[in-house]
Amino acid sequence: MPLPHLPLDAITIGAHADDWTAAITAAGDALVRSGAATSAYTERMIAVIHEFGAYIVIAPGLALAHARPGADVLTDGLCVVTLAEPVAFGHPHNDPVSVIVGLAVAGADDHLQFVAELANVFNDPAVIPALAGATTAEFVQSVFS
Repeated sequence: MPLPHLPLDAITIGAHADDWTAAITAAGDALVRSGAATSAYTERMIAVIHEFGAYIVIAPGLALAHARPGADVLTDGLCVVTLAEPVAFGHPHNDPVSVIVGLAVAGADDHLQFVAELANVFNDPAVIPALAGATTAEFVQSVFS
């Protein structure tokens, strides 16, 4: 199963975030802008981190923002936010974060498949620094296609 399409309006380059909640909010805003989710999904992504900690920081510099499927997910969606300045999420090894990939999945059965597909994208160690330094949404989109 391929990843959801990454539309240009779901990509934010050089966002300013004072902390991890602002970074997750930027990802949520991108998912809302692209029509994948409502703002309630953003609140749930933040709640997941409050409940379970910074496990979403899956590699040095990279956070995978997500929550379980729910009524606030309108369609499968993907977003990417790069930060002007990295922020700490509280992960002991992978902080600070400069790239947030947001994932909204409508069907519970698809969640693990999409996460596995994302892992394939990030198997190349050059991808995170390339995304962090991206200057155009088109470049970011090309990494995921």
